[in-house]
Amino acid sequence: YQTPKLDTRAAIFQGEKILLVQESDGLWSLPGGWADVDITVKENTVKEVKEEAGLDVTADLVIALQEQRRRNRPVNAYGICKVFVLCSLLGGSFQPNLETLDSRWFALDELPPLSTGKTTEEQIRMCFDAYHAEHWTTLLD
Repeated sequence: YQTPKLDTRAAIFQGEKILLVQESDGLWSLPGGWADVDITVKENTVKEVKEEAGLDVTADLVIALQEQRRRNRPVNAYGICKVFVLCSLLGGSFQPNLETLDSRWFALDELPPLSTGKTTEEQIRMCFDAYHAEHWTTLLD
C-alpha cells in the first residue's frame, strides 16, 4: 500500500527575519527536503539546512505536521507529510551547491516569490507565530 513521503522544512530566525533558500527555478522556500530512510526527522532537518544553506543548526521543536495536498500547490501525485521544525542557528555561511542558488534572511513583510509546492506564505506566518510563542503546541493536520 502507498505511504506518504516525509518532507522536512527548517524555520531558522535571526532577529525578526527568517532564512529562505533560492531554488534552481529562482523561487524561494524554507530549507529542507525529503527525509532519508536511515536518519531521523531531526537529523534530516539539520542535514538539509547544512546542504542547502551551509548553516549549522539544532532542531528544537516540531511546529507542525501538515498534509501537502491540503496546503501547497501544485499537488503531487503521491502523499507528502510536511514536518516544520523550529531550529536554532549555531553558525556557518552559505556555500555554492547543487541544490540552491542563494540563501537570505527575510522579514515577513518582504517575502520573495515562493516555491509554493514547498513553502507558502501561510506556512511562513505559522513559523513566525511559533517563533514568537511562549509555549507552542504542535499543529497537526
